[in-house]
Amino acid sequence: MGKLYLVPTPVGNMDDITPRAISVLGSVSLVLAEDTRRAGLLLKRLGVTARLLSHHKFNEHHTAAALATRIAAGEDMALVTDAGTPGISDPGFMLVRAAVAEGAEVECLPGATAFVPALVCSALPCERFCFEGFLPQKKGRQTRIQSLCAEERTMIFYESPHRLARLLSELSSAFGEERRASVSREISKVHEETRRGTLAELAQHFTDNPPKGEIVVCVEGIGRKKKGEEATTD
Repeated sequence: MGKLYLVPTPVGNMDDITPRAISVLGSVSLVLAEDTRRAGLLLKRLGVTARLLSHHKFNEHHTAAALATRIAAGEDMALVTDAGTPGISDPGFMLVRAAVAEGAEVECLPGATAFVPALVCSALPCERFCFEGFLPQKKGRQTRIQSLCAEERTMIFYESPHRLARLLSELSSAFGEERRASVSREISKVHEETRRGTLAELAQHFTDNPPKGEIVVCVEGIGRKKKGEEATTD
């Protein structure tokens, strides 16, 4: 019986890769990669020689079952995505599910995930939170946002830089302009930045100053007192 390893890769600084991750990538028979070109550059930098096979959101529906069968038959494989931990807003779930169904062992190495440092640096409560990832771009977007209006936990969103101002404006309209939030970008990179403020303030700032880089948005949940006040006004 083989094993599937989920191997986190750096979200920014390349020194964030762990020695154990390097060891695993060099020991498996096949590295499944969201982007083989980017994975190839990473492996070259690490001094690792490995066979690469493309595994991404456009083909995972068709390849997961066959790969799981090979793992169950004795092959050890590693899955990497462009950055961060596989399965977190990236391919991974379907392959894990298929491998478990085949009785294969699955192991996820600890490592980089963008939302954790963003949450901790947000200055918002982080003992309880909900991860929403990327919101739908069209159908279901407003329904999803409205469903979060009464959420008490800190909410975490991923967003692309050119859509950030739109997201903050939509959340400001739905949750209230004074709701506190933070925007983290370029995590673990040279120009890493976390900006904190109200949703209205952040929406205005990033409208005036279009950002670059990968974005994580953290938004405070509704307070218990405020939630009770809203319930009595319905």
